[in-house]
Amino acid sequence: MAHYKDERTLVIIKPDGLQRSLVGEIIKRYEQLGLKLVGVKMVVPTEEHIEKHYTIDPEWRRITGEKTIKGYKDKGLTPPSEDPFEVTAKILRGLMKYMTSGPVIAMVWQGAHAIELVRKITGGTEPLKSDVGTIRGDYVLDSYQMSDSDGRSVRNLVHASGSKDEAEKEIKHWFSKEELINYRLIQEQILYDVNLDGLLE
Repeated sequence: MAHYKDERTLVIIKPDGLQRSLVGEIIKRYEQLGLKLVGVKMVVPTEEHIEKHYTIDPEWRRITGEKTIKGYKDKGLTPPSEDPFEVTAKILRGLMKYMTSGPVIAMVWQGAHAIELVRKITGGTEPLKSDVGTIRGDYVLDSYQMSDSDGRSVRNLVHASGSKDEAEKEIKHWFSKEELINYRLIQEQILYDVNLDGLLE
């Protein structure tokens, strides 16, 4: 079994993150946690690339549609449709427009519990409901209500993989094997060395 420290996750700083000059601040949050950056690139993605990214999981359309319909009903609102696939088609159009509107920064972060910890530090999908101290909770004032009334995707700065399976597939979608670098980071001795050998001269 691979060591916990080898877990990797994909993070994308979305166009609004770049336009608001928050790249350094976002990267700093993950670095301070103790994660290691093993891949990074700036690209302007195509609509095809974004559609494939969001539909890597064949169940994404159904699950996202059902979740969205439930979200509307929980708030006492009428969903735009009762058909989850129709709802998701609209969401996907918005995401493609949002994610291709400018450059994004795709990154692969590595470290113990990387997937779960990155999600925790990033915050919930809806900025309005994200906890203070998270990236979305601290830097975004958007909400589903506002994005729905404007007919666009919620702007939440960052995408972060949601599971191990998702992370593996998304990393392959954005990076070739050659673009990911294996290297030693000095701080890993403090984070992972069992006996903290060699600290004293």
